[in-house]
Amino acid sequence: MSPGVFAYWPNRITALRFVGSLVLFAILSCWGERVGESKFYSGICFWLFIAIAATDYLDGYLARRGNQITSFGRIADPFVDKVLIIGAMVYLAVLEWSQHWFPAWVVVVVVAREFLVTGIRGYVESQGLAFPADWFGKIKMIVQCIAIGIALGIHAFAWPAPLRGFLEVAAYVSVYATLVTTVGSGTSYVFKTARMLGKGAAA
Repeated sequence: MSPGVFAYWPNRITALRFVGSLVLFAILSCWGERVGESKFYSGICFWLFIAIAATDYLDGYLARRGNQITSFGRIADPFVDKVLIIGAMVYLAVLEWSQHWFPAWVVVVVVAREFLVTGIRGYVESQGLAFPADWFGKIKMIVQCIAIGIALGIHAFAWPAPLRGFLEVAAYVSVYATLVTTVGSGTSYVFKTARMLGKGAAA
C-alpha cells in the first residue's frame, strides 16, 4: 500500500502554507482597515505572510533532499504560491491604507500573466514536453513577496519618520518592479514555448 500524499513533510508544509494563506485572508477580510491602524493586526499579517512565503523554499528543499517530489507537490506548491500572492495583492488593492501602492490594474496584469503561463504550461506538457519554472519566474516571485512584505511591514512597526518615508518609496518601487518582472517573465515563457514547439515541429 502506497503512503498518502501527506506522509511526506514537503506536502504537509505545502498544505499548512495554504491554510496559513486562508487565515491571512480571513484577517484581512474581518479587520482589513485595522491592519492599517493597529500594529497588532498589521504585525500578525506581516509575520504570517513572511512565514508562508519563506516556507515556499523549505518545502522545495526538503522534497529535493529527501527525493520526495510528488505529483501532488508539483501541482499544489505553485498553486499555493499563486493563491498567496494574488490573494494578498487583491486585498492590498482594495483596502484604503494600501491601494495607493497596489493599483488594481497592476493586479490585473499579474493575474493575466498567471493565466497565460498556466495555459501555456498545460499545452506544452500535453505535448509530452517538460515545462519547469525558470530563473526569471523565481525572481518574479521574490520581487512580489518583497512588495507585499513592505506594504504590510510599513504599518507593523514604529518606524522613525525618515525610515518610514524610505519604505513608502520602496513600496512604490517594488510594486513597479513586480510589474516589470511579471511582464518580463511572462514574455520569456512565451518565447521559450515558441522555441520548444519549433524544435518539436522541426524534429
